[in-house]
Amino acid sequence: MTEIQLGYGRGTQTFHFEASRFQVLETNPANEKPLTDVEIGAAFSNTIESPPIDDLFSAGDTVLIVVSDATRATGSAQIINLLVRRLIQAGVAPADIAIIFATGIHRRVTEEEKEQLLTPFIAQRVRTINHDAYDSGALVSFGVTDGDIPVELNRALKDFSRVILTGALGFHYFAGFTGGRKSICPGLASAQTIEATHLLALDFETGGRRKGVGTGELDGNAVNEECERVAALIEPRFSVNAVVDERGRVVSVYGGHWRAAHRAGCEAYLATHSVDIAGRRDLVIVSCGGSPWDINLIQAHKALEMAAQATNEGGTIVLLAECSDGLGRADFLKWFAEKDSSALAARLRESYEVNGQTAWSLLTKAERYRIFLISELPDEQVRDMRMVPAHSLDEAMNQIDNAANGFILPRGAAILPLIRTDRGTSQSDNVATD
Repeated sequence: MTEIQLGYGRGTQTFHFEASRFQVLETNPANEKPLTDVEIGAAFSNTIESPPIDDLFSAGDTVLIVVSDATRATGSAQIINLLVRRLIQAGVAPADIAIIFATGIHRRVTEEEKEQLLTPFIAQRVRTINHDAYDSGALVSFGVTDGDIPVELNRALKDFSRVILTGALGFHYFAGFTGGRKSICPGLASAQTIEATHLLALDFETGGRRKGVGTGELDGNAVNEECERVAALIEPRFSVNAVVDERGRVVSVYGGHWRAAHRAGCEAYLATHSVDIAGRRDLVIVSCGGSPWDINLIQAHKALEMAAQATNEGGTIVLLAECSDGLGRADFLKWFAEKDSSALAARLRESYEVNGQTAWSLLTKAERYRIFLISELPDEQVRDMRMVPAHSLDEAMNQIDNAANGFILPRGAAILPLIRTDRGTSQSDNVATD
């Protein structure tokens, strides 16, 4: 028997398996080495379609740095520390620098999380701002996009003369990739603007996702393109896009123009974080990778999305997601009152909400696969979402046909399985209804 440790919260669960039955889908972690401060600093100078950071900022500038919240692992503690020091070296006064957390419709960042995201040194010396997508007093209009979407963003984006975007690159099931423009929209947008852009992911005529919308897709992706239009209204001065390893350490950095650096990073990420498979299998064991990737169910769904790419229709998925922060939204369960995904889609058409789309995507998977959820969520909540509750891998595996061959995804959200075609190329096998 072979043994593998799968991330679960801040710990792990052990899975014993027969190597002849299971294939582990992962990139080569030996090739990933945490970057030093010097190596990250070099990305501020050797930039992508942008002058070096030292030529972009000077005395008199007021600088707003956008940072992801605690539901993301972005290497921000190391990156922000270096950014602030570099800005001060360029002549920017410390009092003219502020950090805003791009929470979108997530909860506020706690004081403890601020220190984790920024280091205590930065958290105590640089002013921080919490975004609230529902606080009309903190939001201002930035006009309308070419796609006719009204844009309301945090007022701080107008209060500062320069904006820097930071974040981590990763797969996203309908925006294509995380990072880049998502720091502005949905990160600093109003709930109404977030809903209007995210609604573009759905095609209500077909009852599924809009053509071009999917994991790893940017060009032709209506959600990505509209979020880029929103970010263009801000014209960020600089951006830093990081790739982190399973421990949240920075292993790659793409700095420069907010769109070009993000695109370059996404291209490299797809090449290094996709795995060819000959075909789907009947059983997939998937871990989110532990905290913060499994902090709540809404975040854990991203790993479930990847597992679905490798699972036969009617097959079984075992998802390890501690969900220490619960569902991610107190009202998330309300969407599962509908009898099926078609009824939920009809409800979304009448009254769209962002988390309703996540619920719909999860429900379509629960209808196509048997999903065991190993978590700290109450069993009743798991059943309401049409999944089977379990509290350990052994408990789940005892209910599964032990003859099935399968895949193991140790870092579910960070690996995209691609089915090899007869021509030797690969393609994502997204299903239209999901």
